[in-house]
Order: sequence, then structure tokens, then C-alpha cells
Amino acid sequence: MVSVKAGAMRIALVADAYKPLRSSAAVQIRDLAHELAAQGHSPTVIVPAAGLGRGWSLENESGVEVLRVAAPRTKDLGHVRRALAELLLPYFMLRGVSQSPLSSVQWDAVVWYSPSIFLGPLVSRLKRASHCPSYLILRDMFPEWAVDAGVMEKGPVFGLLKRVARYQYSLADTIGVQSPANLGLLDGSNGSGYRLEVLNNWLTQGRNGQSPISVADTPLTGRTIFVYAGNMGVAQDMPAVLQLAERMQSRKDAGFLFVGRGTETRKLRALAAKLKLNNVVFHDEIEPWEVPGLLAQCHIGIVALDPRHTTHNVPGKFLTYLQAGLPVLARLNPGNDLEVLVQNEGIGLACSDPSIDKFHELAVQLLENREAFEQTAARGKDLSRRMFSVEAAATQIVDSLRHSNGL
Repeated sequence: MVSVKAGAMRIALVADAYKPLRSSAAVQIRDLAHELAAQGHSPTVIVPAAGLGRGWSLENESGVEVLRVAAPRTKDLGHVRRALAELLLPYFMLRGVSQSPLSSVQWDAVVWYSPSIFLGPLVSRLKRASHCPSYLILRDMFPEWAVDAGVMEKGPVFGLLKRVARYQYSLADTIGVQSPANLGLLDGSNGSGYRLEVLNNWLTQGRNGQSPISVADTPLTGRTIFVYAGNMGVAQDMPAVLQLAERMQSRKDAGFLFVGRGTETRKLRALAAKLKLNNVVFHDEIEPWEVPGLLAQCHIGIVALDPRHTTHNVPGKFLTYLQAGLPVLARLNPGNDLEVLVQNEGIGLACSDPSIDKFHELAVQLLENREAFEQTAARGKDLSRRMFSVEAAATQIVDSLRHSNGL
């Protein structure tokens, strides 16, 4: 391998989501890219763009180069169509990169974000051409979570997807997982010799834009607001949150606000209507900088993960709640490190008990102990600064890359 420069590094940062998308992945990549630039490096985000109209486009935003390459749409599709689109994704991206002015760039490092698990062919080409180290930011362990959630069964399709995931692992010099509990799930899964470490999720304290949602203009005005702000997909246990709302419907001091998008959103709205829940309001996804203004009107942040999961994660919404000073109400899969973190840091209540009874019990405890909110807010904001800063994440990734090259 060539030596990574002791100072600034030219880093290819590969992902399948970036602004103007509003997903957690898009926000994290944006924050990481800008922090790498702030630390003196030269990051280039390489990202697919559906409907681009030409092979590539190149932008520069405050020291961050963004190469968008034409590729098929992979979001908000049925499972079969999405799988086919994702299988083709890296080859479309390879074509776009090869046609762009960056086709002959020598990278000092390649960093990529998963999901998606299908970016391996692109990463392999970039890494091989530049003889450089690589870092995989592994947030979701797919296809394992899909089996846990009942989306697929262990069979030929699972086996194929597992081989795809293992291939991307084999390309990494270092893999950063988001939870200590995930370290054992990857250790020894192949003989590639990658290093494993915990890379905490991160979130930059963004500007506080005005929220397009005014709780005072909804039927929830005057109530203590339980808010869920984020993706509503199969990995989240959203029906359980609606069951909680149904249990608490007789209480006129509590309301539930759901803000976001996802594959299950339509089903959830239909279920809420069927149950005639008058304490629930849904709203479409809003811009990331509008979220602080939304959370300033709320009181308790909800995290819900399907209890069948055997893998573990720290959702981005959890970090937004910490920054906003909201106590957390979390229903998690057994063994999730987040349960211990919430309890030890005194930032809310969490359980891995699959029963709605326990979830309801914790919700009532938070609802009836409003006087503890102020202390919880201070602890949450402090935890966000200590554990989940983008500065720490960027520094850790760069240090790992240099370690991979013996520097």
C-alpha cells in the first residue's frame, strides 16, 4: 500500500443517501463530510442520484466535493424491485464515476456507509485503483434484521444476501459498528482479517429552524406530547406504539405525535383510523433543521425497535431527543446496549420486555413525573456531547485509516 499522508487525506466517502434526502444516513454522511473538511481533509461524497438526466454532476459545498452519479431509484419500492435496483446500483455508480472528472483520482482512503450492502463492487474498484485503506461504517446488519422482523426467511435469498454482506466486510480494513453488542455478531464471520470497533452514531447540533408543525394547532394542544420522529419501517415496532396510544386514550393529558416516512406509514395511519384513536396525530417528514423546532413543542421522545431483533443499533432519533433535552421512552430488543445506557445515564426509561403492559407502565411513570424533566434534559445534552459528536467520529475514522496503513 502507498502511505497515507500524515496530514490531509483525500477521502472517497461512498453512500447511497445524501442531501436533499432527509434520512438518518443522509444527515450523518453530510455531517461527517463537513467535519472531515473542517479537520483539514478533502472529502468527496460519491452518491447515486435517480433522475439525474446525465451521467454525473459535480458540486462543491463549503469544502465538500459531491459527485452525484446517475443510478436507478432504490427508495420506497417493493422488496423485489428494490433488491433488483440495489444489485445494479454499484455498477451504475461505477459507470458514472468512470465518466466523471474524478475517474483517475488517487484516493488516500475509501470510507463507505452501510446500508446499502451492495456498494462492494464500487468500493473494491476505488480501493484497488488507489491501493488505499478502507473503513466500513456499518449501521444496520442486513439481512439478519430482515429475518428477525419477519420480512424474509432463512433460505436461498437470505444466503445470497448474506454472501453480498460478507463480500463488503471482506473489503474493509476496519468495520465500525454502532453498539458493543454487535461486535460478537461479526467476529470471525470470515477470514478477511478486518478490525472491529465501536463507532458511535453522531449528530451535529444543527440550526434551529421553525417547525412547519404547530402542536397548538392540533387536537393534541395542552397535552404532554409523546413524539416519534423518524423512519416508520418494518425494523421499528410501530404497532406497539399505537397499542400504547390506545391504552392511554382515556387520559386527556397525553397525546402521540408521529412525524416521518417509511414503508409502514400508510398501514399505521389506517390502523389508527380503525382504532379511532383521538390522541394520535400523523405528519409527513420534515427537514432535519426543522426537527429541533418540532421537539421544542414536545415532552417525551419514543424509540421503538422490534423485540425480535438479534442485532443492535442506536437510532438517529435517539440522538435528536438527547440534543433537544427530551426524556426517552424506549421499547427495545433484548440485550440492546441502549437499555443500559438509558438507565445508567438517567435520561429516561427503557425496557426489553415485549409486553405492552410494561411499555404502558413506563409511559405512565414518565407522564406523572414531569418534575424530573429538567434534570433529564441536562443529562441528555451532556451525553450527546460526550458520546455522539461528529468530531469524535471523524477523528476515530481517520485514526483507524492511518492505523490500517501502519501510520
